Amino acid sequence: MSSLIHCTQKLLAEIPDRLIDSSASGESWHANLLRIDRRKCVLFTHDATLYSVFVPGLKKLEFEHLDDIFGQRLFKALLWDAFPQTQIERMLEACRVIRFTHSSNRSVLGSMNDIRFHIGVNVEHDGGLINVDLADLHHRLNRTPFGAIGYGFPVERLQEYLAQAPG
Repeated sequence: MSSLIHCTQKLLAEIPDRLIDSSASGESWHANLLRIDRRKCVLFTHDATLYSVFVPGLKKLEFEHLDDIFGQRLFKALLWDAFPQTQIERMLEACRVIRFTHSSNRSVLGSMNDIRFHIGVNVEHDGGLINVDLADLHHRLNRTPFGAIGYGFPVERLQEYLAQAPG
């Protein structure tokens, strides 16, 4: 199985051409490059559930392996949110092969702008990116209701999504 990560233009400029494939299909995510405390960060958001994974402080060489970094951080986020092992395995299997392409869903991008605002507020409240507890930040982000998913919480929507997934 594979996942397709729809990226903003800013993020695509950082990703090596060999990782970009506009013809791929699979589990759908969106990603955006954020600059927080003068550091490059990436926000990944699952299209169907708005479940988000935040990766702070990336350096230029790390964009060469953004697919692996995403998989590792997704694994950590699912653990932090206490997903059952079977659901974690199902999601990681769906993200085993990752391809990047252009962004395609304005609704998800709009929700990501809200999530970016929440990240900024939380980072400022915690005294900067260096002081942020990432597990706590993910917990707060994925327990914020969004109108695009019927004012539900992304963590609950992902649990429902994975419970309904075949396999």
